[in-house]
Amino acid sequence: MTRKYLIAGNWKLNAGGPNGVELAGAVAQATREVAPNVELVVAPPFTALAAVAHELEEKRVEVAGQNLYPKDSGAFTGEISAPMLLEAGCRWVILGHSERRQLFGETDALVHDKVAAAMRAGLCPIACIGETLEEREANRTLEVVFRQLDAFSAELNKRPGYGVIAYEPVWAIGTGKVATPEQAQEVHAAIRKRLNDLNPTLAQGTRILYGGSVKADNASVLLACPDIDGALVGGASLDAEGFAKIAKAAPR
Repeated sequence: MTRKYLIAGNWKLNAGGPNGVELAGAVAQATREVAPNVELVVAPPFTALAAVAHELEEKRVEVAGQNLYPKDSGAFTGEISAPMLLEAGCRWVILGHSERRQLFGETDALVHDKVAAAMRAGLCPIACIGETLEEREANRTLEVVFRQLDAFSAELNKRPGYGVIAYEPVWAIGTGKVATPEQAQEVHAAIRKRLNDLNPTLAQGTRILYGGSVKADNASVLLACPDIDGALVGGASLDAEGFAKIAKAAPR
């Protein structure tokens, strides 16, 4: 099964107004010549979602939410549901990001519920997993990654190839440190084998992205690894030209 590359830009707490629309337009312009075997996604803050989606209408760049609440509606002040993201123009949603887990106490069980809610509504989840530096140094990388993966993999198996996994070693996010291609490939291969144990079709169809200080100058060696199907890009996605260079680094 051939998997298209996916390059997703997580804008985090940036570009939440008119500057987000401007950035989206610049991304669309800069990525016009990206190969057709690459899908492109940007994830603005909630305040800019609808405006960015309108700016990107009929362009190849799609829109993701950065999070959701697992209920469709109700008395949940300040939360955003999957149907709301769809109404705002999203096709994708990032879930279980390490910042959500670490700063906001999201548990594996809650991430499961969010993945289930996204898929139930027709949103493609980009579900994040990854270990801290302390866990890696204690040789617990696969233990942690498998625990996080197992929490939602059965949901992905209900529609093999629809959901996406992002492996983001926490120690490499925003630090300038990057897992070597060998380190990243080792974990990606282990994740795919874990999926294969559940369902070979799921393993072959699921895209596994790498995230963690991905930039134009290291994207090509990472994307050349056989089990790395794209990138979840943080800070570098705020630079349209840099984001485009990452997307153009994907093998044709």
